[in-house]
Formats: sequence, structure tokens, C-alpha cells
Amino acid sequence: MRIVVDAMGGDYAPKAVIAGVIQAIEELGVKIVLIGLEDQIKKELSQYKYPSDSIEIIHAPEVIGMDEHATVSIRKKKNSSITLGVNLLKDSSYDAFVSAGNTGAVVCAATIGLGLLPGVERPGIGLVLPNLKRFGFLIDVGANTEPKPAHLLQYAIMGKTYAQKVLGLTEPSVGILNIGEEESKGSDFVKEAHKLLSEQVSNFIGNVEANEIFSGKCDCIVCDGFVGNVMIKVSEGLMESASTLLRREIKKSPIALLGAMLMKSRLNHVKKYADYSEYGGAPLLGVNGIVMISHGRSSPKAIKNAIRATKREVEHKINASIIEEVSRHLL
Repeated sequence: MRIVVDAMGGDYAPKAVIAGVIQAIEELGVKIVLIGLEDQIKKELSQYKYPSDSIEIIHAPEVIGMDEHATVSIRKKKNSSITLGVNLLKDSSYDAFVSAGNTGAVVCAATIGLGLLPGVERPGIGLVLPNLKRFGFLIDVGANTEPKPAHLLQYAIMGKTYAQKVLGLTEPSVGILNIGEEESKGSDFVKEAHKLLSEQVSNFIGNVEANEIFSGKCDCIVCDGFVGNVMIKVSEGLMESASTLLRREIKKSPIALLGAMLMKSRLNHVKKYADYSEYGGAPLLGVNGIVMISHGRSSPKAIKNAIRATKREVEHKINASIIEEVSRHLL
């Protein structure tokens, strides 16, 4: 298995990316293709010992910045690590692409460069979310901010397939993120999507309110990319603020400090459970290749776990399963 990794993607690239790649090689036994500025890649790699046949370097002379416009950057920077990295997947000897770089650019490059799977009209970014039962899957979190109802149906089929094949959830339940549980709630767009899913998707449980996302009530939740992106960023901000507030208040009381010391192992367990870096990345579903998008702030551990999640996708042949399910429902 050869996984292509964008060495220049992310706020801490290439240092954090390469450190994560080394961890992945040691723990997962994968072969990695690092693509980016060759001199910087070699400089970072010189700090590590690793099997010589485990890493291949491909030079990409251009880098797409995190703040660059997606479509413009893909068009102007045809030799970027993102564009060249995605296009490598056209060669069957490369199995997947991982990037913590500009999300819009990765989506654009993959959609244009690889095309879409049969029956899929728009790609969707999925995200594994921890919940009170174990974890669930949310799609879309940013690829398509103005979808049609039919796109949400496609997301539901792809998301359910991913939850079942890759996450190992038996007959995952599916719901639509909405402002109320009743069928009459929400915009005309959501009502029409609700009708489509109720007719085409098994184990569809209807509308799911935002306060139920982390309860485990539903295994796979679909929404448009605008709502999904806002939801995950609010959740990230809330977790960070709650953690800061908790530490601040604990430091004010010696008794609270003692209690925190006694609870340290359990608190660390909770922190690990809620830490996005444990889940690695967000799969871009619907494109004709396996593409994983990591958080821009990814640490080495997050990169390693993104590679781990990507490896699972390859092993479970997720795109073949999606094609089969989409064909059975829509074609």
C-alpha cells in the first residue's frame, strides 16, 4: 500500500507532517510518498531513521497557502503538492492521498482531477464524531455549501456505507440535521431531502436536532456543508473554551487541585476520547479516489491517525462499496 502525503499541507508543515509520517511507518507498516518541496522534505527527514524503502519523495515546486482561493489556486498552481498529489491517484500504484492543507483546494483538485463516482453529483466531507455510545459520522462538513436535496440523499448513502464498512457499525441509523424532530420543521430544502431519504434509505430515523449530535441517537447525520462546517467549528471552540475554563477554576482552589490530581487518569481518558487528533482526518467521499483531509492544525499524532484512517479505507475498498450502494439505490 502506497499512501501519498502532502508534505506542505497544514499550519505546521512540513515538520509536523513528516513527524507524523515517521510514526505511521513505525506503527502501521505503510509505504509513504511525500510530495512537496524536496529540499525541505529531505531536511526534516534527515532527523529520523527509517527503512529506506518506506518513503518516496516527489518534488512539487509550488505550495498552495491556507488562505488562497481554492479554484484560482488549482488553476494557477498546477505543480502544487495538492494538485500533483491528487493526480498521482490516476496511477493505480498509488492508493490514497492525505493532506492537511487548503481544504477547498483539495476538494477542487480531487473533483476536477479524479472526477466523481457513478451516480454522485457532488462530493461530501465526512467526519467521525465521538458520542456517548461510541462514535457517529457527520456529512457534509464543508465541501458543498449549497446542495440540492438529491445531494443529501447521496451523502446519506455514502455516509451510511462508510459507517458500516469502515467504522464497523451494524445497520447504521441515518438522520437529517434540522431545527426540530417533526417532519414539518425546517426549510423546503430540508423537507424535500427528508422525503427522499424516507423513501430511499433504510433505517432512516428522520430529523435530528443539534443537541442530539453527541448523544449517540443517530449513527450517520447528513446536512449541507455550511451548517456542518459551522457545527464542527462551534464544537471545537466550545471544547477548547470549556477546557480552559475548567483549568482556570481548578487552579483557584487547593481542594479542586487535589481532586483533579486524583481524577487525572479519568480526565485524560475523556480528553483523549474527545480529541480530534485521535480520529485523524475527514474522508472526502464521492470522488474517484481515496482522499483524506486533515485539520490545518494537525499535530504529528493527527497526521499518523489520518494515515491510519486512510489505510482502513483502502483495505475496506470503500469506493467500490459506495458505487455498489449508489447504483442499487439511484441508478
